[in-house]
Amino acid sequence: MSEAIAPSRLGRFLGSDLWASFKRSKTAMIGLAVTLLLFGLAFAAPWISLQNPYDPAQLELINSNLPPLWSPEGQAPFLLGTDDQGRDVLSAVLYGLRLSLIIGILGVAVSGTLGIALGLVAGYVGGALDTLIMRVADVQLTFPAILIALVVDGVAKAAFGGGLDPKATILLIVVSIGLSFWVQYARTVRSSVMVETGKDYVQAARLIGLSSPVIMVRHVLPNVTGPVFVIATINLALAIITEATLSFLGTGLPETMPSLGTLIRTGNRFLFSGEWWVVAFPGLALAGLVIAINLLGDWLRDALNPKLQ
Repeated sequence: MSEAIAPSRLGRFLGSDLWASFKRSKTAMIGLAVTLLLFGLAFAAPWISLQNPYDPAQLELINSNLPPLWSPEGQAPFLLGTDDQGRDVLSAVLYGLRLSLIIGILGVAVSGTLGIALGLVAGYVGGALDTLIMRVADVQLTFPAILIALVVDGVAKAAFGGGLDPKATILLIVVSIGLSFWVQYARTVRSSVMVETGKDYVQAARLIGLSSPVIMVRHVLPNVTGPVFVIATINLALAIITEATLSFLGTGLPETMPSLGTLIRTGNRFLFSGEWWVVAFPGLALAGLVIAINLLGDWLRDALNPKLQ
């Protein structure tokens, strides 16, 4: 039965306006191609990288400070050169992409879950609870997201001290990002829920005795997810930038954990000594990833906007 259902769903998607809009948009195609390429390279890093750049046993100082392969002093197999520790820059970028994407995806999951839950409750319940949630959201909107992340990160590190292990450090960054971007989800979902609650299917669900949580999750939530996908796509790029900014400022991940932000911070020290490749290639990888995701987000926002149909 599942084999019969799957083709019909695929057929409906291929015949949808969303797919037609995607085929007409060259920028969306380019954005998706670049995003999938970088995702694939990032998560295949342990298998395709020349070395694990953060395993001291695989590093040799004799290979340090080598320029890219196309330079006269370049040496194979270091395509993008090496840093002062003999780390292969290409391998470091792939591992950095991997960790930055993991943190970005988890950060979006946390912020989306929190924002959607609060938006559902605020829009469906209303009253004093709605007022409280929205006033908290309004106050948070007066501060930049990076400032919220810095405050959360700083308070947590002050409370737990400097003895956080790598997993706890990553969790702290994810929570910081999640608490920085939940407001957009909450406000958008609340507005959509307030529209949906007045429709006949919600009234019918109430008449047959369904509880409010069941109505919110089973009936209202599926009808308000369109704008959420757009916000999540754009916020993925913002989450990656936020992690890179925190790490570059020295309040995020330590240098022993290879994210794009830590690579840029490390390479920045060698920029004026002529070793430009140590910072240039992580910076290009970050810029390419963010631009590609934003291209997808911009297309998805336009494709799901009924006013532009």
